[in-house]
Amino acid sequence: MFFDDLPVGHVFDTATRSLSEEEIVDFARVYDNQPFHTDPEAAAQSIYGGIIASGFQTLLTAFQLAMEADVWNEASMGSPGMRELRWHHPVRPGDALRVRAEVVASIPSASRPDRGRTEIRYDVLNQSGEVVMSYTATHILKRKPA
Repeated sequence: MFFDDLPVGHVFDTATRSLSEEEIVDFARVYDNQPFHTDPEAAAQSIYGGIIASGFQTLLTAFQLAMEADVWNEASMGSPGMRELRWHHPVRPGDALRVRAEVVASIPSASRPDRGRTEIRYDVLNQSGEVVMSYTATHILKRKPA
């Protein structure tokens, strides 16, 4: 889909993906080496009561799910950033994550008529429907070819 195909209010959902304890620990050992992500015994004694996924792994999983949904991929020209990133609940091994996305702003470029900026609010939900993470990303998207 192109910029013109994604009006404010457009919603899409992704498939579901679960993270195993092994995937969580392996990711954290490389990118977020904290004991509540890497050490089951230490994690059990932490405020989380067990292993939890790194928030960065949750973010990357959500991004991959959005990419696999193939909604804006063809039109993507990158992103200048995101805002309002929040981790609401820990993600535990076996949690089934999915993403619900809603277009919250759509601004055609005033200087480059071949593109626009689309802001999408992403909510990452677990199998119980709880929002575990949320963020808003700005996507620079190509407009439909003439």
